[in-house]
Amino acid sequence: MVKNHIKKTKKNYLCFFCKKNQYQVKNIISDTSINICNECTILFHQTIQNQVLKTDQKKNSNNLTPKKIKKQLDEYIIGQKKAKKVLSVAVYNHYKRLLFLNTVHNNTIELKKSNVLLIGPTGSGKTLLAETLAKILDIPFVICDATSLTEAGYVGDDVESILQRLLQKCNYNIKKAEKGIIYIDEIDKISKKSNNISITRDVSGEGVQQSLLKIMEGTIASVPPQGGRKHPNQKCLYIDTSKILFICGGTFDGLDKIIKKKKLTKSIGFNNTSINNNNIHYSKYYNIETKDLIQYGLIPEFIGRLPIIVVLKELKKKHLKKILCVTKNSLIKQYQTIFSLDNVYLEFDDDAIDEISNQAIKKKIGARGLKTIIETILLNTMYNLPSMRNVKKIIINKKVAQKKIPPIIVHHK
Repeated sequence: MVKNHIKKTKKNYLCFFCKKNQYQVKNIISDTSINICNECTILFHQTIQNQVLKTDQKKNSNNLTPKKIKKQLDEYIIGQKKAKKVLSVAVYNHYKRLLFLNTVHNNTIELKKSNVLLIGPTGSGKTLLAETLAKILDIPFVICDATSLTEAGYVGDDVESILQRLLQKCNYNIKKAEKGIIYIDEIDKISKKSNNISITRDVSGEGVQQSLLKIMEGTIASVPPQGGRKHPNQKCLYIDTSKILFICGGTFDGLDKIIKKKKLTKSIGFNNTSINNNNIHYSKYYNIETKDLIQYGLIPEFIGRLPIIVVLKELKKKHLKKILCVTKNSLIKQYQTIFSLDNVYLEFDDDAIDEISNQAIKKKIGARGLKTIIETILLNTMYNLPSMRNVKKIIINKKVAQKKIPPIIVHHK
């Protein structure tokens, strides 16, 4: 029973903790054995919340360190040593920033969010890095394709639809969603179509970059729970995007030409002894500067929201072989598990693994294309196997991988 101080009663209600009566506070909650005022209720709630956060902070400070994050990334991702190191530090600092915001009230210090931009060729592990980080941290993770987004008011997905997907992932638990990671793929595809001023609007290029600025930096966004377009009478959920980590990834085809042209310009001069293009040492995705990305088509404000730039190397043959065999969730282990459900052992010899890796390099599809190659090799076998009897083992060698002969089938005696 709640007693308001405006209504005077014969009985004088005192708060059991602060000893104030009903005339000194706004409300008193009265029970048969104890009375508590609204001020003490709020104080107890804040105290318990801070204790829970401090417990989580202590727990995570022991378990979550950049070295431990990288070690777990090594189990799933081959190569990209520097990229894993940079991402481990970035995610660790972001997590500490969230704890700081929840526990420390300091008006003089404001910790800014550090979103991440991943640049690298197709199949180098950009999406897998972000996905594995979310798995390690046990937080919600959403992948969005930038090419499907349009500026608000045009046909296509609004940028706020990304937040709606994140809320769906968390069963509309806003507190949980605010700790999540959003990965925006193909971010290079929303670069400005031209540097020239045009009458027509670039609704899927610069317009999308402008729309993403606020939610990436941090704002209280209103999201329709059922998705779709917003209208004035619709009930919306409000989510604080300042606590969400945004990771953007793209191949940035043609960026290497911008960097090469810049190096070529610098190498030509009176003091230069050689102006031969072949003498210019050039590494495709390195030495990227902000002005290179602006020239590519990203607006300066958008680049400013992505202070951490991580460059991923193109995977070599030795990396692809390890992805096939060594990683915790390697492709060959996956297919061996599928075949084992039919009580058949699947075997790849070393020459076959070499051949599959060579095909991926030749087609320039990286690790992403390895599964496509294996699916093509095993298609007929997976089609016929359930109808076959007494099959003990299936062997894939180099000629099978080249699709010159069917796989070797070993039967039970």
